[in-house]
Amino acid sequence: MKYYLISIILLSCIFSGLAQSSYVSKVWVSDNGNGTYTNPIIHADYSDPDVVRVDDYYYMTASSFHSAPGLPIMHSKDMINWELINHALPRLTPQDVYDMPKHGNGVFAPNIRTHNNEVYIYWADPDYGIYMVKTKDPFGEWEDPVLVMEGKGL
Repeated sequence: MKYYLISIILLSCIFSGLAQSSYVSKVWVSDNGNGTYTNPIIHADYSDPDVVRVDDYYYMTASSFHSAPGLPIMHSKDMINWELINHALPRLTPQDVYDMPKHGNGVFAPNIRTHNNEVYIYWADPDYGIYMVKTKDPFGEWEDPVLVMEGKGL
């Protein structure tokens, strides 16, 4: 009886593995490969996107609300094929407040810009004010966020 149960378990694992190995994912691709594209460009929820061009590349960020890591950083050479390369905000600020999820709060409507070979992101937190992070390398580490203008509702 013991060997019978073990045999059944092994066979079901083998057959389920075979079934899974024949599955082909049909991930959304907007690039039609012929110089045209199909909307949506990104088949995901990146609310309030903002884009900046740095040399021959584009970088995009979006609202991340109460989720951490926050401020996703996307990278593209043609504004059609995007790759998630980083997050500018490993944890939300003020950290003691966001240790517990605060639905409907956090990072809203970020703006990404460049100045003097640095990339800046400004965003609003409706409870605390306007924050900023910056970096010289969007693929690398971002500086800690700075509260540049304090005020509820900004």
